[in-house]
Amino acid sequence: MIAALILGRGGSVGFPNKNIYPVMGRTMMEYAVLAALNTEEIDEIYVSTDSEEIKTIAQKYGVYIIDRPGYLCTKEALHQDAMVHGYHFIKNQGKDIEFIVLMQCNAPFILPEQLKEGICVLRANEEFDSAATVSKYNMFSPTRARRIGEDGLIHSFVPLEALYNLEKINCDKDSQGDVYFTDGTFIVRPRCLEKLEEGMLPYQWMGQKSYAIMNWAGLDVDFSWQVPQVEVWLRENGFTEDTLPYERRRHV
Repeated sequence: MIAALILGRGGSVGFPNKNIYPVMGRTMMEYAVLAALNTEEIDEIYVSTDSEEIKTIAQKYGVYIIDRPGYLCTKEALHQDAMVHGYHFIKNQGKDIEFIVLMQCNAPFILPEQLKEGICVLRANEEFDSAATVSKYNMFSPTRARRIGEDGLIHSFVPLEALYNLEKINCDKDSQGDVYFTDGTFIVRPRCLEKLEEGMLPYQWMGQKSYAIMNWAGLDVDFSWQVPQVEVWLRENGFTEDTLPYERRRHV
């Protein structure tokens, strides 16, 4: 059995109610739900939350609700702990889980064909621990990352000489090679969530070997100024206020 686990808590300081913010006629979270709902390989969909508003929207699509405990809904709570909690909830229903598709209410940049690709690759490669959507952001490479020191001055965030041949680095954002960031969706084997300590930092739920599902302009939305980026991605992928770029399946 393959289960989608969509996470979204009610509290948000930087962007209040971001998970249910309206974007092109739907709430932000509905895009993740719809992608999972329209992926034939996914058997069940769960939403883990403490928000009554999120629960109401999820129930409209007939998905299962996981009541996330308060200690996993604070600003300090780790995302991976909420993932593990949701995984064990599903497992304790007596489910024989092949994969868990980890999604976020504030990461709408996902299509059914991308989920299908990741599932197919993992089925064909037992040694792979997971698959994750990634977007290329060369402008945010380690060569450009900075920190403010105690002296109030700007310093390199990492020692570039330890990472690169400095002769090849210049102000061109592409000079260091392509830089990819995971952008909110992960397909993982149960072993990744059962043995977090064995996974790569900082996203230990990915395990050690993770296949890249190519995406573009994806991210988990944390600020209101990122909403136009969501709209661009949705329109470029065939969404309108009235239609989806895929046939909607029945409720699960």
